[in-house]
Amino acid sequence: MFKTILVPTDGSPMSDKAIGAAIEFARQTGARIIGISVADPTSYIALAEDAIAYDVEAYEMEARQTAQSHVQKVAQAASAANVPCDTVTALSLNPHEEIIKAADSFHCDAIFMASHGPRSMHRLFAGSQTQKVLAHSTVPVMVFR
Repeated sequence: MFKTILVPTDGSPMSDKAIGAAIEFARQTGARIIGISVADPTSYIALAEDAIAYDVEAYEMEARQTAQSHVQKVAQAASAANVPCDTVTALSLNPHEEIIKAADSFHCDAIFMASHGPRSMHRLFAGSQTQKVLAHSTVPVMVFR
């Protein structure tokens, strides 16, 4: 059965559904969770009032900190359910590639993920990162709506 479950999160309520389901499944089956959050380095730049004058390093640091807070939420929920959990973050314009890479690196048997990100992240999920994961994953993907 599934012993290692990858759970991508963007911090959205939809991701929270996938996290909850993955943790409950892992608790019942003795599996472990790998939480991943992929930060988009350009999402913070788009928020700048003056797009010409921005500090790339500062925006990337902010994106990484946000991703870290998302996976910390996974780790805390897993800990509360007494489910083993590791976390990883990445910075990429192609989240689906990082998700697939993490599934391979951690020898995951399944991926539990949300069907889409929040509307403010529409650009990040344009073309649906979930669809891309479904198309390229070599392990089963459980999609939550």
